[in-house]
Amino acid sequence: MVTHFELPAHVTAEQLIASVSEQSSLHLVSKHPVLKTYYDSFDWRLYRHDIICEFSQSTQASILQLSHRKTSELIASTTLIEVPSFSTQFSADKMRQILEPVLEMRALRAICHVECLVYQFDIVNNDEKTVLRIQIEEFERFNHRLSLFPIKGYDKVAGRIVEVIAEQLKLCAIDRPLLLDILKSQSRHPKDYSSKLDIPLSPDMRADIASKLIFSNLLHMLKVNESGTIANIDTEFLHDFRVAVRRTRVGLSQVKNTLPDDIVVRFKEFFSWLGQITSETRDLDVYLLNFEYYKKQVPVDLRASLDLLHELLAAKQRQAQKQLAKHLRSARYSTLLAAWEAYLGSTPNNKPTQVDAKLTIKALADLRIWKVYKRVIKEGEAIDQHTPPEALHRLRKTCKKLRYLMEFFQHLYAERRITSLIKQLKRLQDVLGDYQDYATQQQKLMHFSQEMQVSNAPDKTIMAMALLIEDFDKRKNKIRDHFTWQFSAFKKPENHTVFHALFATHHS
Repeated sequence: MVTHFELPAHVTAEQLIASVSEQSSLHLVSKHPVLKTYYDSFDWRLYRHDIICEFSQSTQASILQLSHRKTSELIASTTLIEVPSFSTQFSADKMRQILEPVLEMRALRAICHVECLVYQFDIVNNDEKTVLRIQIEEFERFNHRLSLFPIKGYDKVAGRIVEVIAEQLKLCAIDRPLLLDILKSQSRHPKDYSSKLDIPLSPDMRADIASKLIFSNLLHMLKVNESGTIANIDTEFLHDFRVAVRRTRVGLSQVKNTLPDDIVVRFKEFFSWLGQITSETRDLDVYLLNFEYYKKQVPVDLRASLDLLHELLAAKQRQAQKQLAKHLRSARYSTLLAAWEAYLGSTPNNKPTQVDAKLTIKALADLRIWKVYKRVIKEGEAIDQHTPPEALHRLRKTCKKLRYLMEFFQHLYAERRITSLIKQLKRLQDVLGDYQDYATQQQKLMHFSQEMQVSNAPDKTIMAMALLIEDFDKRKNKIRDHFTWQFSAFKKPENHTVFHALFATHHS
């Protein structure tokens, strides 16, 4: 097992080498500069799965290594000229098998880098056989590091040498990745971005002040995803950008009486516009992300004929993305976003005139969540097998409002209870979301099919698309049947009791 040590700040690489040389026969294998670059997705998916991704470049080789965050144990390694952006672009099977389910659609991005001088030594016995390999990494801004690599069959010899080195230099084995030290030097930390809301509200905070804090958190999420959305680094930047927009729109409609009317009107229009200009690109992203799944829904002999559809979708996505980037670089966008940020950063009015501004945020949260919850139940109970699809779409939007409100205010309630309710609501949302997605994709595919027929696409392509449209119709009907069961599970008496206890204490 590889052992890693961090040298005390006063111990130089030369001192370490001299100390080891006194105990053993040391042969220098190489000494060369290395550039270490650490990679992860923007939302730290590898780190969250206890994986450190390190790319070491030198004149000798360029190697990508995956190691366990807590034990430093090597998971996988491959020689590369450059690091691919997406897991699907890796040719090394093991590397791809590890990365693909973790990263999914997210791109690998360089997080940080550091230069070091690497010494590699072999310790040999009297028979000139290597019994231990040593690596020393010498840094300018960080403590040097020592790694000991035992050779199979010489574990006991290596163990004794490790003990001597550790005791003489007062070293302790470490399993903390260098990545943490580099990030700390940049005043950063792992997992410094998540799309999940974590807004530190206190129950007695004035409602208008708390509302601005919520909107400020959402604005930060929007802004950190802005450049990745414009550059089209991966599809999740736009997804998270849109989530921030949707949450803001829900906030403006649900806590509108805490803010001045002119502010609400002006920025509801602005965020509605942002929802519109990002919609087409996101829809096309989803089609392309799901395309391999689409192909599997048609007979094998028709799958290749769907490549024309993929080409059409990719061309439309490129055009939509180009238009979206233009919008997000426009004066309208930058001016209104700056105005929104300035308003949120302004000093609160000591004597607000809005109806709900002086309420405590807990009182307002109770009021809004309970009201929207009752609307969910009313709309859901009105749906049967004959209800038009628009009713399910309306219920889906109401559920979304309820979910966002509960996430905005989750710190005001017992974590275990509200988390359980959010999970159950999410299951209902998933059914409604799938129904809406299938209906939308079915409709859009019909439109694309008509477009391709006009351009004289091959009959096989049109036939394959017809099968896809039929498949979406079946899935849509099946998910609608599932809705009744899922809604019944959500509105069960036990859930209602918890909703009432949490949110309806003062206004049932």
